[in-house]
Amino acid sequence: MVLESIINPEREEKTPKNMLLVGFLYSTVGIFVSLWIFKGQSSIPQIFLTTLPLVVIVNKALRLEEEKTKYEKKFLIKEHGPILSLFMYLFIGLLISYAFWFTILPSDTVKEVFHTQINTIRDITGQDIALTAFATSSSGRFTPILLNNLQVLAFCIIFSFLYGGGAIFIHTWNASIIGVAVGSVMRSTLKTYAGTLNSEFLYNYLGSFTVSFSYMVHGVFEVAAYFLGAVAGGIISFAVVNHDYNTRKFKHIVVDSFDTLVMAVVILIFAAFVEVYVTPVL
Repeated sequence: MVLESIINPEREEKTPKNMLLVGFLYSTVGIFVSLWIFKGQSSIPQIFLTTLPLVVIVNKALRLEEEKTKYEKKFLIKEHGPILSLFMYLFIGLLISYAFWFTILPSDTVKEVFHTQINTIRDITGQDIALTAFATSSSGRFTPILLNNLQVLAFCIIFSFLYGGGAIFIHTWNASIIGVAVGSVMRSTLKTYAGTLNSEFLYNYLGSFTVSFSYMVHGVFEVAAYFLGAVAGGIISFAVVNHDYNTRKFKHIVVDSFDTLVMAVVILIFAAFVEVYVTPVL
């Protein structure tokens, strides 16, 4: 009751940067509560405990978005900007939290909390995450990457339509995967250069941030597209629940949602191009 009640989406849309702290705080609570209750099996429970209050917040935000869509007489792509900013800052807060705790927690605790994420990244790369999380070249893989991203977008739309704010589970999971990948690079750098001179350590450690977050050059576009898909699915979901589907307003909502989805697909195409041809260079 407390975590989901202290956030007012209508207020936070005006100051979306506050969601950075929300993402960091909620994921931190999820991690330590899962360690306490689900000792030895906290990897997936900590994701659920993080999303539990977030689903309520996201549902409130999507309901507000659906209300705006009903009463506006024009396309609302620009109107979706505030909620998109809110979701993006929330995602970044989650990512920073997972990267931070992966970097500083003891090894045994890291393996317990992020066991599933570590195995997922290892399955994708086929190698240890600290060595390959950002070293794998994407050159020549435009179509497979785009198709995979479109599949994730479809999941976001379906989850959002069926469960309202349920799509936040996918976004939290993605944030944990990227956070583990970022944290693994920084943790590996700490182990490698901790015994060197201060200047050399500082140079290499700060350099690890650049290597790690170069992934976000294309990742930020992918995340934005996924959130747009969640918004589109969510506002249709609430329109159906409110029995608006026989009205002219519902047709307007459908048109606006389709418009939003087209934008999401265009962004994903651009993101795939950046991932294949820009990120490897960085």
